[in-house]
Amino acid sequence: MEILNNFSLKNYNTFGIEAKAEQFVAVHSVAELKNILEQNKNKKKFILGGGSNMLLTKNIEALVIHIDLKGKKIIKEDSDFVWIEGQAGENWHQFVLWNIEQNFGGLENMSLIPGNVGTTPVQNIGAYGTEIKDTFVSCEAIHIETQAMKTFNKEECNFGYRESVFKNEVKDQYIITSVVFKLTKQNHKINTSYGDILAELAKNNITAPGLKDVSNAVIAIRKSKLPDPAELGNSGSFFKNPILLKSDFEPIHQKFPEMRFFDISETEVKVPAGWLIEQAGLKGKRFGDAGVHKNQALVLVNYGGATGQEILDVSKTVQDTVFNTFGIHIEAEVNII
Repeated sequence: MEILNNFSLKNYNTFGIEAKAEQFVAVHSVAELKNILEQNKNKKKFILGGGSNMLLTKNIEALVIHIDLKGKKIIKEDSDFVWIEGQAGENWHQFVLWNIEQNFGGLENMSLIPGNVGTTPVQNIGAYGTEIKDTFVSCEAIHIETQAMKTFNKEECNFGYRESVFKNEVKDQYIITSVVFKLTKQNHKINTSYGDILAELAKNNITAPGLKDVSNAVIAIRKSKLPDPAELGNSGSFFKNPILLKSDFEPIHQKFPEMRFFDISETEVKVPAGWLIEQAGLKGKRFGDAGVHKNQALVLVNYGGATGQEILDVSKTVQDTVFNTFGIHIEAEVNII
């Protein structure tokens, strides 16, 4: 467990941004993590997972601790459900596929989302009608200052749309080391409520889809819209879909009657940020080596040599243009470092 100096993070962030860590160490067990935290109490620390939900705009003048804990296991089961624990460093998509292979249901709509298991509760990641909170039971986390372990149950996580206690009340205080999910073993709740999934299934003449069918459909949809970070640097969806009060949305909708929206409560609607960006004329627009992806306007991309600051500048251009066009502010989903 060697601490490395002046370490390149280019291969540790999905944007492929060249940035340096003042110091870097990868940990492979909770014991190693505790030791590193204990031995470096007075150093500034930066916790790095899969590197998929961040934009590096500068070098990191801190000890970067890469969480590389691996493993998954059944911790409990009955005839209907199974409780699966995944270690924080497990690749999320591979974890989803493993569960599908065991015929464990609940995660299939979140196939091919980049990142690792340990960061999924932080964002309450979601896709195509499902979110982490739907199957989440608890997570183990270590307190950075005291090294004390704590179990956070679902209620304590305060999940919201791309929100959790880890982004708010206890931000930068804990490192998640493992997550437990409750999945179905039978009578799976197949969620095909999104039109894209139904269209993909129909294209393949599938009328009674199983877990694998839904996963394959989601993978096909995501591949058609989203670039592979290994080929084109990106962090998936860069922006959140804005949520507006209906009272605020109504005058905007009267001005733009073609605007898409989804009711999410009696008082709120969600507007697709991708639609707003595309209608503002930015889809596929390139600014040097940074730009908006040609197939999915929610995605900002690095064409090879962009700096983090250049991508951040593009994101601000997108936000300003959307606001000036529609009067709607869109927030970044990605963490800006």
